Amino acid sequence: MTGHRAGPAAEPAGADTAQERLRRWRLVLGGDPADGTGHALCGRDAAMDGALTSLYGKGDAPRAGRDRAAGLGASAPAVARWLGDIRTYFPSSVVQVMQRDAIDRLGLATLLLEPEMLEAVEADVHLVGTLLSLNQAMPETTKETARAVVRKVVDDLEKRLATRTRAALTGALDRSARTGRPRHHDIDWDRTIAANLKHYLPEHRTIVPERLVGYGRASRSVKKEVVLCLDQSGSMAASVVYSSVFGAVLASLRAIDTRLVVFDTAVVDLTDQLDDPVDVLFGTRLGGGTDINRALAYCHSRITRPAETVVVLISDLYEGGIRDEMLKRVAAMQAAGVRFVPLLALSDEGTPSYDRDHAAALAALGAPAFACTPDLFPEVMAAAIERRPLPIPDAG
Repeated sequence: MTGHRAGPAAEPAGADTAQERLRRWRLVLGGDPADGTGHALCGRDAAMDGALTSLYGKGDAPRAGRDRAAGLGASAPAVARWLGDIRTYFPSSVVQVMQRDAIDRLGLATLLLEPEMLEAVEADVHLVGTLLSLNQAMPETTKETARAVVRKVVDDLEKRLATRTRAALTGALDRSARTGRPRHHDIDWDRTIAANLKHYLPEHRTIVPERLVGYGRASRSVKKEVVLCLDQSGSMAASVVYSSVFGAVLASLRAIDTRLVVFDTAVVDLTDQLDDPVDVLFGTRLGGGTDINRALAYCHSRITRPAETVVVLISDLYEGGIRDEMLKRVAAMQAAGVRFVPLLALSDEGTPSYDRDHAAALAALGAPAFACTPDLFPEVMAAAIERRPLPIPDAG
């Protein structure tokens, strides 16, 4: 039986329904004698089937429409041709899935160390994670190309996420700095009117405000401290990519003092590289063990104003350090006034595998752990800064 195959292209206009159904099943099943469709492919469909068979077909199966055998082999030119084929026949989202499957199923990660291969791939977050895991083995001739690939992905993510993040956090900072005794030019008139509607005088057609609502000057000095404490074990690759981008965006806000700490069994402070997420990413080292307690101890030692600090731990919570000490560390930070936010992942991949016992222990301390998508992260941070309930997704 063949492996799971990517779906075919959209149904052509006016195609016979029965024949189109057979065509789709033939592309999905892969053409083995037992597929039962009896449907022959030609032209573009045959080429699509060949690209699918190379990845998902049996090793000795013929490649429909071509004389080449199935499988990509270990040849960089053959893989580069295949990458060109799938980009021709499938949309970008499907190409990214097929690339991931090729790396996982056929062991092609080492081929990414060749510059010509990197130039042929469709860049995405998962590819960046793979490149970071290969960073230590990457030859100098490849590193420049790899940085260009990573730069493209990071720039695309910043365009997607930066504006919304800055807007959400600027609003949160303004609201958290609001004062009841503002100077005249700091009065928030919309909220002042709303707060005093009950004092409306119909005979004078005016409101007599008994309580003024105003903004503090959050933009003129650092009002909040944010510590991103990031697990860089191999399973956290996508989270590392997104965290580096968000770290750079947070660091660009003058009213937030941002610190980025990455860890495995060692702890590295990358705060001085936050102006360039690509430098942050190449400063990480995916893989290795995990010592959350040690990382939190370092973060705790750098907190100067606990009541104005948010610590975000991004980890699957598989602790290799001292569990009880880790929990005591979290409890101590919270008792001092720190807002502690544990995220199991910062990615679009859904709920990851994680240590449920440690998650339950954190929940008992009033810090429930949850997976967070990049689109939700600005809202999570805004809520944390304002010290209101976090928008935790439903577990179901």
